[in-house]
Amino acid sequence: MRYSVFSLLAQTLRGHKGWQPTWRDAAPKPEYDVLVIGGGGHGLATAYYLASRHGIRNVAVIEKGYIGSGNVGRNTTIIRSNYLLPGNTPFYELSMKLWEGLEQDLNYNAMVSQRGVLNLYHSDAQRDAYARRGNAMRLAGVDAELLDREQVRAMLPFLDYENGRFPIQGGLLQKRGGSARHDAVAWGYAHAGDRNGVDIVQNCEVTGLSIENGRVTGVETTRGPIRAKKVAVAVAGNSSRVAAMAGLRLPIESHVLQAFVSEGVKPLIDTVVTFGAGHFYVSQSDKGGLVFGGDIDGYNSYAQRGNLPVIEDVMESAMALWPGVGRIRMLRHWGGIMDMSMDGSPIIDHTAVQGLYLNAGWCYGGFKATPASGFCFAHLIAKDEPHPVAAAYRLDRFATGRVIDEKGVGAQPNLH
Repeated sequence: MRYSVFSLLAQTLRGHKGWQPTWRDAAPKPEYDVLVIGGGGHGLATAYYLASRHGIRNVAVIEKGYIGSGNVGRNTTIIRSNYLLPGNTPFYELSMKLWEGLEQDLNYNAMVSQRGVLNLYHSDAQRDAYARRGNAMRLAGVDAELLDREQVRAMLPFLDYENGRFPIQGGLLQKRGGSARHDAVAWGYAHAGDRNGVDIVQNCEVTGLSIENGRVTGVETTRGPIRAKKVAVAVAGNSSRVAAMAGLRLPIESHVLQAFVSEGVKPLIDTVVTFGAGHFYVSQSDKGGLVFGGDIDGYNSYAQRGNLPVIEDVMESAMALWPGVGRIRMLRHWGGIMDMSMDGSPIIDHTAVQGLYLNAGWCYGGFKATPASGFCFAHLIAKDEPHPVAAAYRLDRFATGRVIDEKGVGAQPNLH
């Protein structure tokens, strides 16, 4: 079904009784040209771009739970391309451009809101670092604006500018950044993929990989074996588990990243703000809740829940930046499993097993990268060569020393 004002009017006249499911809950076929493991944003986007851009339509996405049950529905919804290093900037800018046309491309309302992303700085040294990053962004054709204290105050007068420890001196603003509705992104890619012939198979967990003579030939699942000419892995924090089925050990650690939402309040903040003196970021959803995020938990885990010390740390940062937020009650919190690479940048590459492809290591950047990740991963799978903007995301860069160390933290929680 294609959505339009005409389909809405037609359904209105029918009492909205003719709407069909936006994608088929398909049963797995015996064999596919490409099998994508992982029904999150990256896996669904990969399948969609394989079908729509490369004409490969005998594709299935298999998901162990339901669509949207993983990290794509467990994040703080921020989209941006304000990166410093050449290995990252072109990729995330491609993602931003894809975000800007995503709803028309998918024929689905993903609630993309380019409300801006403002990174605050609190010292002269941090100002200089942000100026460097902003200059690098502008040289790469990405919008960036360095604001002083009074310009930030005009935007956000309710923040604590007189904080003795962390005085706000200004910020780096990317006006094209913002947020998108996380689960609608998953549903949109599922909707568009289904319209292009992609099978979306839910409640189908991979239990093993079939490998013959060094080449992957399919997967074993809880719904039976499925053969495939190519297998693509896009399972975020479970990447190491699936790779281990092929005898691979990845340079990745899995950590929980918590997110929080407050009770709904009237409009307070019309942009995304990050606290430069601590790892904290906040925006306001369309429902009125303030959406917070912070650091990963300090230990390895595959659990989708976090611990109290990180909750305390996030709330301390919130109060340091915005004391008035202490009057608002927290509604709920949750966790997603982050696939933390050793240099903090992702991997989109072949593996040592022929026909097996890997999309992993997204750290904090997975959601904002969703469109470009799927676009570039589909290019790699279809053409067996990396897309130019993702050429630096090689699996072997850790052995060759070509790391993309954007922040110098990798998977070490104490450095975040």
